Amino acid sequence: MTTTAISESATRAQVAEAIRGRQRFVIASHVRPDGDAIGSQLAMACALRALGKDVRVVNRDRAPEPLLPFPGVADIEIAERVDDPGDAVIVMESGALARTGVEGLERGFVINIDHHLGNTMYGALNWFDLSAAACGEMVFDLIQELGVPLTPEIATHVYVAILTDTGSFHYSSISPRTFEICRQCMEAGVDPPAVARAIYDSGNLGKLRILGAVLNGMELDESGRLATLWIDRTLAAACGGTYDDTEGLNNLPLTVKEIQATVFFKEQAPGDWRVSLRSKGDVDVNAVATQYGGGGHKNASGCSASGDLQGLKHEFAVKVLEQIEIAGSRQ
Repeated sequence: MTTTAISESATRAQVAEAIRGRQRFVIASHVRPDGDAIGSQLAMACALRALGKDVRVVNRDRAPEPLLPFPGVADIEIAERVDDPGDAVIVMESGALARTGVEGLERGFVINIDHHLGNTMYGALNWFDLSAAACGEMVFDLIQELGVPLTPEIATHVYVAILTDTGSFHYSSISPRTFEICRQCMEAGVDPPAVARAIYDSGNLGKLRILGAVLNGMELDESGRLATLWIDRTLAAACGGTYDDTEGLNNLPLTVKEIQATVFFKEQAPGDWRVSLRSKGDVDVNAVATQYGGGGHKNASGCSASGDLQGLKHEFAVKVLEQIEIAGSRQ
């Protein structure tokens, strides 16, 4: 497949043109989809259906529990392979096609829409906008380019994408554009308190017990600026919860004034860990994640790492504290 990377404004128009000329679409995103992935996919799906297109939304993994009540989430196909990629495959916020975890997408005309550093530009069309606080912002712009009205359902999915990917408007990626889009979403019928309650206040007792257990085991470095957390499946099961119940947990230590960053280890298999990094202000945890083949944003990134947990704690602490020092030197 020939790959073409074009400027942001030209690509949005080209993506719209590519969509207008095609009928059948598959929309995918990365494994372990988050609110931005799900919101962006479903907003795009609603817009395409409004244009009379045939759409399948396909992910390798199910949506996080708090997102299940939102319109269209229950209809997302969970699959490891797509045999018919349709006339085009739209991949949302996935730095590499393999990160979708869905085989067969590469046989289609791939439209790559992303806002993360490190995107490999794997599509036939690549629309990359680092200034977007969420992929949902890009989808909003594309929907406007297509001339599709902002319905309450589309607006809700765009708002979910932005709310979750900005850490409830905590991260430095937000801009006036972010709030202007949210304003238009509200005017279209979004109820921000209701959306926030559905996402952040709909936990279960297992989640509360996991929160207590993980925070009880939290470790601080000597300076008190870095918090390290961990969980394995044994601990999650003992608390009566699952890994889904850890969503957003690594943001909680950042509510302490002195803590500048967190590292959260989740065991995937013996010796294999999913590492989520969060930070405040100018502390660039993405610079750490990219060293392990991961990525994301300056204040919110992730990667995978293998090894002994104690050794990995020390290894990541050294690297993250270095970024805290670099951020402090800029002040």
